[in-house]
Amino acid sequence: MKITRQITTILLGGVILGATGAGLGRAIAQELDAETKARVERFEKGPATIDVSKYPDAIKEYYELFSHKCSQCHKLSRPINSDYALPDEWSRYIKRMMYKPGSNISAADGKKVYEFLVYDSSIRKKAMVDDKLTKAKPEDKTTNESKIKELHDKYDAK
Repeated sequence: MKITRQITTILLGGVILGATGAGLGRAIAQELDAETKARVERFEKGPATIDVSKYPDAIKEYYELFSHKCSQCHKLSRPINSDYALPDEWSRYIKRMMYKPGSNISAADGKKVYEFLVYDSSIRKKAMVDDKLTKAKPEDKTTNESKIKELHDKYDAK
């Protein structure tokens, strides 16, 4: 009886530690330097939704996936208002998010979220995209422009 109680106590303690440990791990991961924290806070003060009513149907579906997946860990306003705009920036950001514990973003979902964010940025953040492309190295400019064009060729009505 005493051993059963000890095992139960150990198992219950493990469950509690696992549940709080995940939150603690997430809280520690959220510790940011002052400059990054201010930047994130600035992004989070902006709109938390995007009007995708004029986007192609597949991109609208990817927006729903983006909204569902990304809101599990942070406010949607963070990526929506971020200064990420180029395909390469979104690719790095999404890969980082995919590897975060509990993100549950599969490779297939990551690709759809990427396509939504690149497409959306090319429309809604066009001035930022153009500015960044102007400042990019020639090979990076060409690569990013090709990725944007490829998405528009794939989704825009002819």
